[in-house]
Order: sequence, then structure tokens, then C-alpha cells
Amino acid sequence: MTLNEILKDSNYKLTQFQPEQIKRLEKSIFIKEVRGKQSPFVNCLVRKKDIQLKPEEVVRQLYLMVLNDQYNYPFERMEIEHSVSFGREKKRADIVIFDKDDTRAVYIMVELKKPKLKDGKEQLKSYCNATGAPIGIWSNGESISFYNRRDPNYFKDIPNIPKSNQTLKEILSEKWTINDLIENDELVTKKKSLKDKILEMEDEVLANAGVDVFEEVFKLIFSKLYDEMESGDDEDRALEFRNYGETESELKEKMQDIFNRAKDKWEGVFTEDAKMMLSPSHLAICVSSLEGIKLFNSNLDVVDEAFEYLMSKSSKGEKGQYFTPRYGIDMCVKMLNPQEHETIIDTAAGSCGFPVHSIFHVWRQIIEDEGKEISHLFSAQKKTGRYSKYVRDKVFAIDFDEKAVRVGRTLNLIAGDGETNVLHLNTLDYERWRDKYKEDELWRDTYSEGWKNLKKHRKIKTETKENASYVNRDFEFDILMANPPFAGDIKETRILAKYGFGTKPNGKAQTKVGRDILFIERNLDFLKDGGRMAVVLPQGRFNNSTDKHIRDFIAERCRILAVVGFHGNFFKPHTGTKTSVLLVQKWDDKLCPKKEDYPIFFATMQEPSKDTSGDKIFVLNEDGTPKLDEHDHLIVKHDLFNHDNLTQDGIAEAFLEFAKKEKLSFVGKD
Repeated sequence: MTLNEILKDSNYKLTQFQPEQIKRLEKSIFIKEVRGKQSPFVNCLVRKKDIQLKPEEVVRQLYLMVLNDQYNYPFERMEIEHSVSFGREKKRADIVIFDKDDTRAVYIMVELKKPKLKDGKEQLKSYCNATGAPIGIWSNGESISFYNRRDPNYFKDIPNIPKSNQTLKEILSEKWTINDLIENDELVTKKKSLKDKILEMEDEVLANAGVDVFEEVFKLIFSKLYDEMESGDDEDRALEFRNYGETESELKEKMQDIFNRAKDKWEGVFTEDAKMMLSPSHLAICVSSLEGIKLFNSNLDVVDEAFEYLMSKSSKGEKGQYFTPRYGIDMCVKMLNPQEHETIIDTAAGSCGFPVHSIFHVWRQIIEDEGKEISHLFSAQKKTGRYSKYVRDKVFAIDFDEKAVRVGRTLNLIAGDGETNVLHLNTLDYERWRDKYKEDELWRDTYSEGWKNLKKHRKIKTETKENASYVNRDFEFDILMANPPFAGDIKETRILAKYGFGTKPNGKAQTKVGRDILFIERNLDFLKDGGRMAVVLPQGRFNNSTDKHIRDFIAERCRILAVVGFHGNFFKPHTGTKTSVLLVQKWDDKLCPKKEDYPIFFATMQEPSKDTSGDKIFVLNEDGTPKLDEHDHLIVKHDLFNHDNLTQDGIAEAFLEFAKKEKLSFVGKD
């Protein structure tokens, strides 16, 4: 019998444990009859007697192995189902480790009963407070948390527990470098996410701290990115974003200093006078929660997921715009295949997923061209030469949501080594852009360089009084990728009058037009002839008979390359709206000669990638353990593309084969 069969209908997982530990426990299983049924048993490593192997016991026996194998605690110092007194009431703690010197004093308390962290942590805290245990561990087999009990109301998140020959002080005060962070990254070792950490911080302090949660978490992430980057070229440098035992006031002073230096390096994200608003005690809890997570990584999923969660509470969701899952973005990037010499823009950029993943795609080409080995593309190492030049000269993004712009701007500033072309503008209201630049001094201070760079790609190069109202309408970008908002209508007649879709077929003015419909027309204005576009749209735009005029509008101006239907769970938990991505190339005598009849690539995503609650589904090995990529990250189960040769070819690879046969201009020929 396998452990996965035993855990099948429970909330417990095995991702926290090594394959050899799982196999060792499976080999020790034997069957006994209980009330007429065949049930699995093992001989307990601590109690030395036969124990029925229920889901909770599976996790407990495996964690006993961890405590013995990895931390060298002898089984003789452990006790199972330790009695904890609460007045007249007694409860049973899963595992305790006794103090080396005082053999009846509880040193480490382990809680495995509650599959959800919030419930488990509350029970763990009550046990620690009742016994005086200074260290607590919670795990459900999937993720794990380590805590140092400072007082009954403050449990400090710590990166690890001491081994049997170490002290807690040694763990907390030892020098912590970028290599230590990589080796102990909680995303890998504890199978946690940055979103999980933020949820913990909300439960602990943020919900009642009287601060703007988005702003304060953003400041912390911003500061931590800076601290990691400072160690990118100096592996011996001690990371500063860490509590080395300072007092709360000393720690706050240090964190403000890191934040100030980050603001100086990456200007235009926070105001010069911005300060960390959390109280010293609240800030200390947040720092301890984040210090063990490595933000710089091979992709942006770590930061993206956190910001998506934070921003889902703000205005983006209300306007029907949601962050596109990164595997959907990667599919589009692979299909449109941006090149180093080509310009790219996202007109509804959010956190800049399309631009940044296009950067990764082109960086890979440069690395291959230079004969170098691909490392972490979103790493703390400084990017120079062709890498930063591409970001500065070719990559652009626009969004109307100021918070989203600041997130996207941060990521692009890092990738572009301090320069970026991410602009806070209303894409649809291009007539007002000129006024924005002239009248808003703060906007001009922040975005002037990006604005100058954007103007270089206008179709009309010289601005005059006569063309002032439309000079910012037409551009000559090679590639546009976007997931525009598709909720609500535009009703402002001044804006509608600027668009073809603002007029009915009978010549009368429309009173309202769907936001996403105007984005289709606007996006095509950004593309040069022969330019290509990927845009996410509601499925109805492809099916509804009332939207035939939209499809005709697109077909008249472009070759329709592909339509890929996303699964209904793709944008959950934010929305269940069924969506598809449309890929087109504008007609051009050289790059895309006009045809009346041609094949179109159609595909539908079969793997949901998320469950109905919006939680990601991950790829498993044959033995039921999660499959990890080269950076020890979980791989989302989808069929959009081949993930680094670890999964099967998907829709992107099938499209590229189609594109080669059709001899499309942007793919290699057979």
C-alpha cells in the first residue's frame, strides 16, 4: 500500500518530505485486520509499538524521520501524544522534543493535526504557552512553519530550528548571505508561497495595524528586492533584511534605511518622503515572516502571486482586469516569438507580465547567441550590455491603475538596471496624454524619460497644432500583447467619437461601447503594418452573432493567426468568465501579404491548471511526489507549452509547427 492511497481523501500532503523517507515508511507498512477490515500499520519510531497508519499518523511518522535524519534529535528525547494541561482540561500534543539538560522541560513543540495553518498555529501557540516551549513547528506535510516563542502574544517566524548540537541563538544571529538564502529559501524548503506569508501577516498584524496593506507590503518587498540585488555581485555580503536580534526600534530604523536606499536606486515608484508606517513591533513580525523567502528567482511567480492577491482587493477587479497566469503569458510569448531588434508594448500592463516574460524570452536568445549558460533570468546579478539595452530601448507598458504601474515599474526598473518605459496613462484616452505631460509636474518628474522614448515610436514624428489631438493615436510597434479589462462600458462621448466602434453602422453615434471592444481598435493602432498582437478577450466576442462586426473589423485589418481557448478555471478565483486569446498579424505587402482564404490555428486548453477554488494544480511524478523544475519549484499542470522539457509539448509547440508550414514571417523555416 502506498502513502498516497492512505492520504487520498484527506487534506494532508507529502510534498514536505524526501522520496527516500516516503519509500522507507512505505516499506515498513504491514496489514492488520481491524473490525473486519484490512488496515495499514507501522511500528512507531518513538513509541516502539504497532500504530494504525491514518493520514495524520503518516505525516507524524515522516516528520519523526526528519527530526532524526536532518536535525539529529534522538528518538529518546521525543514523546508522542504528550499531555498538555489547560486547567482541568488535558490535550495531546503530536510530538514534543525535551530539553537536553532538563529532560522534562519541553524544548520543541510539533503540531500536525490541523491541515490549515491558521487553525494549526493557534493550537500550536496554546501548547507552547502552556508548556513554555520556546520553539514551535507546524506542518501538514505540504508546507511547514517554524516559530520562536518570544512572549505569549509574539511568535517570531524563524527560518529553521536548531540541530541537536546547536542553540537557538546561533540560528538567529549567524551571518546570513545570499547563498544561505538560496539554500534555505522557504519557498523550496517549506513549500510556502509569498501569498501564504502575506496571509499570515494579515492574520497576525496587518488587518488591525491601521495601515494601507498594499503600500506597506509593497515597501517591504521593494526593500527586500533591493537587499538581495546588493548581494548579487557580492556573495559574502551579509543580507540586511533580517532580524539579527536587534530591538524593535533598532530594526525599524534599519529597515527605513534600506527602504531609503532602494528609493534612491529605483526612482519614481515611491515619493521621496515615503516612510514605513508599520509600528516597530508590527514591522518586526513582518520582517521575520519575509526574511527567509528569496524573491529574485527564475521567474516572477513569487512576486506576481503576492501582488495579484493584494491588488485583487483594489480597483483592477472592479474593472474586470485580472493578472494573467504566467503560464498563459509564456504561451503567448512563445507563439509570437519576440526578437532582440523588435519593439513590444502592453497597453493594459498590470504587473507587466507580458513585457517581463518577453524580456526573458529575448535574454535567452542573447545568452544563446553569446554562447553562455542560462542561469536565473530574474536574478540578483546586474544586467548590462545587450540585456539592459533591450529593456531600455524596446520594451514599453501602459496602465491606467497607478498601483499596477508602480508594481510593473519596479520589476522593469530591476530588469532594465534603473530605467523603464512603464507609464501611468489611460490607453483609450490618448487625446489627454499631451495635457498630462504638460500639466502634471509630478507625473512629468516620474515618467518623462519613458514618455520621450514612447514618442520615438509614433507614426507621426512631428507634433503640430493641427495634429495635436491625434498625434498619439498611431504607433509603429512590432508586437503588442495585452489582457485588457473586459468589464463595463465606455460612455464618454468625447472618447467614443475618436473610435470607429464609436459609430453605429447607420452613422449614428454610440452611447456606450464595451471597454474591451475599444481596446481591440486601439491596440491595432499601436501596431505597424506586419506587426503582431496577442490579446485576451471574453469568449463571447468569438461566438456571439451580435459581435460579427467586431470579427469583420479585425479580419479586414489583420491575418487571424490563432484562437486559443483558456479553461474556465484559468482566471479563478477572481472570475469564472470564459476567455480566449486572439493572435493576429496586420496585413503588410512584405511581412504578411493579404490573402482572402487561409488556415487559422484553433486550440482549446484541456488541463484546467487550477481547481474550482482557484488553487493551482501541480504536475506529479509517477510515485505521487510533486515534479520540480531545475530551481526546485512546483510545475503547474497545463497543456499550453512544454515546461523546460519536463512536460509534454503543448499548444505553443503545435502552433509553431503550424506557423513554419504557413511560412509566417516571425518563425524559423523548416
